Amino acid sequence: MIDIPSYHAIAAMALTVVVFVLFARGRMSTEIVSLLTIAVIAVGLYFYPLPHTQPTDGLALAFGGFGHYALITICSLMIMGRGLVVTGALEPAARLLEKVWKFNLQVGLLVSLLLAMCLSMIVNDTPVLVLLLPIFVALAQRGAMPASKTLIPLNAAVLIGGMATTIGTSTNLLVVSIASDLGMPQMSVFHYTPIVLMAALVALPYLWLVMPRLLPDNSPEQIQAVRRFFTRMRVPPNSDLVGKHFDEVMESLPKDFRFEERPDGPFEAGQRLLISGTHDAVEDANRILKGQVAPGWVMDRIRRRSVANREDIQVVEMVVTADSRIIGRTLATSGIADNYGVAVLGIHRPERLISKKPIDHTEEIRMAEGDVLLVMGLPEGIQDFASGDSLLQLEGAKDMLRRSKALLAAAIMFGSIFTASIGLFPIAIAALGGAILMFLTGCVKFDRVGRALSAKVIVLVAASIAIGRIILDSGAAEWLGEVMSLGLQFLPPAGVLAAIMLFVTLLTNFASNATAATVGTPIAFNIAATLDLPEEPLILAVLFGCNLCYATPIAYQTNMLIMAEGNYRFADYLRTGVPLVLLMVATLSILLVLTYGM
Repeated sequence: MIDIPSYHAIAAMALTVVVFVLFARGRMSTEIVSLLTIAVIAVGLYFYPLPHTQPTDGLALAFGGFGHYALITICSLMIMGRGLVVTGALEPAARLLEKVWKFNLQVGLLVSLLLAMCLSMIVNDTPVLVLLLPIFVALAQRGAMPASKTLIPLNAAVLIGGMATTIGTSTNLLVVSIASDLGMPQMSVFHYTPIVLMAALVALPYLWLVMPRLLPDNSPEQIQAVRRFFTRMRVPPNSDLVGKHFDEVMESLPKDFRFEERPDGPFEAGQRLLISGTHDAVEDANRILKGQVAPGWVMDRIRRRSVANREDIQVVEMVVTADSRIIGRTLATSGIADNYGVAVLGIHRPERLISKKPIDHTEEIRMAEGDVLLVMGLPEGIQDFASGDSLLQLEGAKDMLRRSKALLAAAIMFGSIFTASIGLFPIAIAALGGAILMFLTGCVKFDRVGRALSAKVIVLVAASIAIGRIILDSGAAEWLGEVMSLGLQFLPPAGVLAAIMLFVTLLTNFASNATAATVGTPIAFNIAATLDLPEEPLILAVLFGCNLCYATPIAYQTNMLIMAEGNYRFADYLRTGVPLVLLMVATLSILLVLTYGM
């Protein structure tokens, strides 16, 4: 006979259900629901503390998530990811994958999912996602699938791959260790890999073809048409253009870039050609062709001052007003570079002005009222230019990539991933050390760390840790396990395995992997003895269930990492994750029965 759960256990289960409903409905923001959850736990345990605890212990439990190693790990990983982005360290990998995506979007997604699965089999899944996340965000900005349609499938692929080996996740090691302590033989690294690989083949079509269709396009809306800037590119002697014909270089250039004039014969050193394109397209074309859109001495001076002053170089858009002295002047006669130490990279002329006076290829571009200038320089020089020549600075200043730190940022990230994957350091220590090195080396600036972190993710992690603690400490998890074991005697072996897997999956998605492993492994061991079933498949059911954490953002730290980048809601995880959980539970249960002859 099963005892009635304690009042604390009933309250913990009720709170979990209410929080789940509030998250799923989406009428209240994630931050508000998370903070309310923490407040309810704190106040409730203060006035009605758990047995053998003090009221202040409840406060420590409720607010302990803000200092938990999992939250520190997630924030550190976000900071390291930011370091890779702002230094451009991932550009080579992004360009390589971009070629595959350009060939075919579906092929690109399939290759990416397979790559993620394979990497996470031998490297801890969290560092794998941290490595791939900024690449996929960059690919979305370059015209591939929106990040919101690819990050959840990518995360699922990483989690499936991590499930395939005992070293794929720390949870796998925890389950295997507990099972070994209970008397089961130690499992090797690839002990159950064939089972997971066969299940992955079943799940892959869903990740590849169905999941992206179930996800919204959360790309930032384009408030206005992307501006096209005109400028003249100089062909220096070391440019890749020299000696090549027009048709030879067009295939390698961005789609938003074009030459406004076509030279007769091959390109020659010293030529100045009118070009146009979006800011990113002009920047990419200059990098590919080694061209110059501003005098070299100006660019060198800006870079030297940036290093000396330890300031980031910015690129801003500025509108020429009616009072500006530069109206009617060309860039060469304006004296902008001499007076302010900034470089004008291009000029955008609104359509209403273009229709009146098209840009003449044979003469220098003269600035007019309403023109938008693309200006590069240090913040002080840009401000002086705006005030001195009556220009209106638009919102959205962009920091230039600190490419000189790219190799350093990549080395820090690789070192953190490598030390965590071989078990030299825990992932929390490796990630925290990497984040500190990113700061000390200047890959990430202290005053820009807010751009790397997400308040929504921080409070959500803290709330999920508090829920996991109260579910475990109140005895709710133990009571649920006893109820489940009472009814399993009437099920066939596949049903027993599926039930255990679903129970552990429920704990994983609403408490934590560690809680699910700690509670689920002894329960499965006892069920095996009670029902006279082999122990190993039931233990594997627990291990697999701990990894089926697709249905909620609070289930695993990688789910939280992608939440801000994909601008996801709780319902997005439910809509895509629940079908995948059911598919994997059914497939894995059948495979375990067939493998162990149950």
